[in-house]
Amino acid sequence: MQQSTPPRPDHLEFAVALDRALVRPGASHVWSPHSVGTVLALLASGAADRTLAELAALLGDDTEGLLDALDAAVASGDGPDLAALNGLYVPADLPVRAEFAARVRARPGAEVEGADFENDSEGVRARVNGKVSDVTRGLIDELLPAGSISPDVRLLLVNALWVKVVWSDPFEAGLTRDRPFHAPGGRRKVPTMHRSARLPHARAQGWSMVGLEGGHGLTLDVLLHDGDAGSPPPLTASALSELYRVRSSQQVDLALPRFTVETDTSLLEPLASAGVRHMVTDEARFDGISEEPLRVDEILHQSVLKVDERGAEGAAATAVMMLRAAAAPLRPVRFTVDRPFVFVLRRGGSILFLGRIADPVDPGPGS
Repeated sequence: MQQSTPPRPDHLEFAVALDRALVRPGASHVWSPHSVGTVLALLASGAADRTLAELAALLGDDTEGLLDALDAAVASGDGPDLAALNGLYVPADLPVRAEFAARVRARPGAEVEGADFENDSEGVRARVNGKVSDVTRGLIDELLPAGSISPDVRLLLVNALWVKVVWSDPFEAGLTRDRPFHAPGGRRKVPTMHRSARLPHARAQGWSMVGLEGGHGLTLDVLLHDGDAGSPPPLTASALSELYRVRSSQQVDLALPRFTVETDTSLLEPLASAGVRHMVTDEARFDGISEEPLRVDEILHQSVLKVDERGAEGAAATAVMMLRAAAAPLRPVRFTVDRPFVFVLRRGGSILFLGRIADPVDPGPGS
């Protein structure tokens, strides 16, 4: 069994750093390091001084290389079922640097369009929401809620992602049965899928991991902490890197709940806790985007992932609103997922989705 390529180190460090800020005790969540990483890397490509330094500290210094790796993970052609949008929407009177517009146009699913925020903010909101809904196959139909686009918005940067994974070796639906799961609120029975097969497996730094492989290099990794049945601790880049380094093909008896998870959040507070604060101030420097001084006003993110017997389907979208700134072994390994767990859906050098399940919500059997 050929092992798939793990995420590049800078992307992995970013993913686990921001994930720590998104964890809430006893709660499930999902987000897309790919989608968020793409918009932040684009912002970094047009940033300067302290604004750039904070973004680079989170993302890594090689934002161009990062963008190329993220693009490669969602490249179209003879590959997985996926779609992407990278949209830049600006009013006619905002002078956008040609280099920045070209950088956006170089991304998969790119479009650079005019937007009359001042006179038709609701129309812009509806148009962008429609594009995101189309790309995500309706899984995210209102990235921008009512009132989120004000007449004062000067620039809107949007990334959206949809991916569908078909397991290389699907679970047999007839083997799915209710099994106890130790959720934070108490033990309950959840529909749990079963498979016995040779799968990528690893143990390191108090974690164990099993990989579920789909077509075209897509892999869903499921991670369990060796501690008690409570919420697992924050995942570290060191632990995840070590798990990928030592993984090997082993016979595994796997029991995994079907699950669906959704998250809708503002990223400003989590990013601030991860050290990215300057971009929202009037002293923000985005000289590489426009000669007009700009600052970030809001970053909205939505993500959803569903896992069943046949595969997985996920969608994510991120929107950045910017305003004018003030001047300035032999036996099978038993891997029974009966307590909160962490998951990583990846392809190539990109982590497409990352999150944790505290109490599985059943999406129903695969169809």
